Amino acid sequence: MRQRVVRVALTAVLVALVLLAVPLALAVRYSLYAGQRDSLERAALAAAVRVNPDYTTGDPAELPAAASGQHLGLYDPRLRLRVGNGPRNGDDAVRRALAGRVTRSSSGGDLVAAVPVPHAERVIGVVRASSPVADVQGRVFAGWAALAGTAVVALTVAVLVARRQARALAAPLEDLSRHCRAVTEGDLTARAAPSAVAEIDQVARTHNDMLHSLSELLRHERDFTANASHQLRTPLTGLQLTLETGLAQDDARPALQEALADTRRLHETVEEVLRLSRSAGQPRPTAPDRPVGELLARTEERWRGLLARDGRRLELAVQDAPDDVRVPGGPIAEILGVLLDNARVHGRGTVRVTVRDLDDALAFDIADEGTVEGDGVRLFERGHSGGGPGTGIGLALARDLAVTLGGRLSLARPAPTTFTLLLPVRRERSTARDGIGQGGR
Repeated sequence: MRQRVVRVALTAVLVALVLLAVPLALAVRYSLYAGQRDSLERAALAAAVRVNPDYTTGDPAELPAAASGQHLGLYDPRLRLRVGNGPRNGDDAVRRALAGRVTRSSSGGDLVAAVPVPHAERVIGVVRASSPVADVQGRVFAGWAALAGTAVVALTVAVLVARRQARALAAPLEDLSRHCRAVTEGDLTARAAPSAVAEIDQVARTHNDMLHSLSELLRHERDFTANASHQLRTPLTGLQLTLETGLAQDDARPALQEALADTRRLHETVEEVLRLSRSAGQPRPTAPDRPVGELLARTEERWRGLLARDGRRLELAVQDAPDDVRVPGGPIAEILGVLLDNARVHGRGTVRVTVRDLDDALAFDIADEGTVEGDGVRLFERGHSGGGPGTGIGLALARDLAVTLGGRLSLARPAPTTFTLLLPVRRERSTARDGIGQGGR
């Protein structure tokens, strides 16, 4: 990845340099040659102005001093060198200048400019200015060397910038690749970090979202297995004991009735665990199908005997809320079952279940005479084992069920231990009585 980015960048820079440097090199060469010819022409013109017309009658002719690297010579109409430096006989440039026009040419390795000297409407001589071509070529090569040095510097800077950009582009992709390898090795907590490249960030976010969805799916599968195991083990054991007891009796009808009731409770438990596994932990209201009074009556019927075997009492009370207020019976029964089993196993003394009307919600308080030690929030962590009330899976399951109803389960008081389930409701008026329907959060 990095080498590809560097190669692409260098290719682009090289193409740009070629497209720019070749025309620029030609322009430098043309400019230096044209400048030198202009300089020779100016020198010849300045010398022609100073030529004495009487030199043709024998008076001495004088030319100004030539600039460094230049030569000046005066030629008469017979192409003979009268004064200055140059070939003894005039060349083609001098011959053309005698026709009355300024000429430029190259001759014998020199750049030449020839300017006619006019007098009385005729040409009485030619001033020839020349300089070696090698001098101009040296300056051309020097210009090309400077241009090549600039190109090398530009190429070096391009390499450095390309490598830096390659690192900037490749680093987030390499990090994403490392996270993908970590996921393939089983680390579902790996997350790709954001980068400065929007397109790569989009890929990273998609990867993280996909990984989050996968983690949630696996978590729900694990939770379903744990919830099913936790909620079904005890009822199945009780059902087995009931059936064994019935087989040992002559009249098995009471045992079969009790086993049938246990089977119905098991069916409700399975339905709630399955519903929770499909809810993805989000509020998903269920239809209120059971009056509060009936729900409390069934709860008392199921748990009074279990607590009485341990020498403990169960008290149920409804404050202000009508007994026929309807609530989702299945999930509420499961939550109450978890809290009452928690109070039976980990609490002590009398267990009290109180339902309070809070106008827009119902509050279910489950209290015993025990004490909770430690952080109340950790009680609801799945697999928490602090040795006190609420250890294991039950409270986490009850909390998740409460969330699916749009409610909330919390530890209201550590001593005496009191858990409170808040269930939001909305009231609907009818001609007969006020009904209660459940609403979302």
